[in-house]
Amino acid sequence: MATNISDNIVFEKANFSENGLPKGEYESCTFRNCDFSNGDLSGVTFIDCRFEQCNLSMTKVRNASLKGVKFSGCKLLGLNFSDCNPFLLSLAFENCLMNLTSFYKLKLKGIRFKNCDLQETDFTDSDLSLASFDNCNLERAIFEGTNLEKADFCTSFHYSIDPTVNRIKKAKFSRNGLAGLLDKYDIVIE
Repeated sequence: MATNISDNIVFEKANFSENGLPKGEYESCTFRNCDFSNGDLSGVTFIDCRFEQCNLSMTKVRNASLKGVKFSGCKLLGLNFSDCNPFLLSLAFENCLMNLTSFYKLKLKGIRFKNCDLQETDFTDSDLSLASFDNCNLERAIFEGTNLEKADFCTSFHYSIDPTVNRIKKAKFSRNGLAGLLDKYDIVIE
């Protein structure tokens, strides 16, 4: 049976990795220093919630609803966001460790990443138009069939984006980052 929990409840230093978070709807809640690693948040709804310094690595999120959810200082290794309910999916990330996460085929227009480590993250076939990648490490991140129109990569680094298989019209890149658009040509830029 689902439990409804809402109205600004703060969960602090709770361990949800083994017993899990009770199924239900969490609205305007804050999860601070909580451990969800290897846990299961499948079917749980989060509306306008914040996760601060939480560990959600390898957490299952099948059919979880994440609407207006912000992650700050979190560890999200291997999280498969493409398993989430795509309806009204809205996310923001700041100071997060997100290596090996997946956003495969998600519509995330205007998503914000700030100071995030996104190594080997999969953005294949995603809509990241108007996205902001502010000071993010995108080493070996996968961009293929990705809509990056008007996305901002000016302060990010280590990305490799092939303009022939991605939509990059009006995307912003710094001069120093232009080499990441030419990787497939195996040329030397000095």
